[in-house]
Amino acid sequence: MHPKLLTTPYFTLHTFGVILAIAYLCAYWWLYRGARREGISRELVAGLGLWTIIGAIVGAKLLLILRTLPYYMQHPSEFWSLGTLQSGGDFYGGFIGALAASMIYFLRHKELPRWRVADLCGPAIALGQGIGRIGCFMAGCDYGCPTTLPWAVTFTDPAAAEIVGTPLGIPLHPAQLYESLSCFTLFFFLVWMSGRKRFDGQIVLAYSILYAVLRFFLEYARGDADRGFVFNGLFSTSQLVALILIIIGLPIYLSRHKTS
Repeated sequence: MHPKLLTTPYFTLHTFGVILAIAYLCAYWWLYRGARREGISRELVAGLGLWTIIGAIVGAKLLLILRTLPYYMQHPSEFWSLGTLQSGGDFYGGFIGALAASMIYFLRHKELPRWRVADLCGPAIALGQGIGRIGCFMAGCDYGCPTTLPWAVTFTDPAAAEIVGTPLGIPLHPAQLYESLSCFTLFFFLVWMSGRKRFDGQIVLAYSILYAVLRFFLEYARGDADRGFVFNGLFSTSQLVALILIIIGLPIYLSRHKTS
C-alpha cells in the first residue's frame, strides 16, 4: 500500500488518482481499438468515450453523496471539498452516470449501431475496473473485513487512515484485489465471448449480469461501512443495485438470445 506516489512542498500526487487515470485511458483505448476493428466511426466512438467518462465521474460522486447524505447535510462545505473532488466515488454511480451519458449521446448520433457499440464497452469497462481496483488497494480505500486467512493484508500507512479511514495494523481481506482479479477474468471471458457472440448486445448484457453477480458476493468481503446499506443493513447499496441489474438484464439477455 502506497497512497501517496509523490509529495512535494507544492502538491501531492496520489497513487489512486494516477492509476484511475491509467484505467480510464486503457478502457478508452480498448473501445477505440474495437471501433476500428468493427468498422464503426472511430471519431463518434471517441466522442462516446469522452461522454461516458464524464458521466461516470459525475455519477460516481453523486451516488457517493447520496449514500452519505446525512453527513453532507451536516457538513455542507464537504459538497465541494478537496476530499470529495479527489475521491473515486461509487462505481455503480459511475456506471449509471455513464449509461445515462451514453443514452444521450446515442440519441444525438442515431447513425451509431447502439448494441454493437455497447458490446465494445463491456470488456473496456471490465479492463478499467481491474486496473482501477489496484489503485484502491494502493490507497487503502474499499478495504476488506478482518480475517485470519494467510493471504490477509495489513495496512500500516497513516496517510491511508487519515484520507479514507483504513484500519491500521489489522489483517484484512484484500477485497480490492479480489475484485481486480475478478474483473480481469471477466475481461478475458468477454473478449473470448466477443468472437462467438450470437446477437448484438450479448457482450454488454453479459458484462452487466456477470459483474452484478460477482459484485453481490464480493461485497461480503468488504469492511468499509461508509459504502451504504439498505433494508436495515440486509444489503449494501451496491448489492441492491446489482440485484436490480440482474432482474432487469437477465430477461433482456434471454429475450434477445431467443430471437437471435
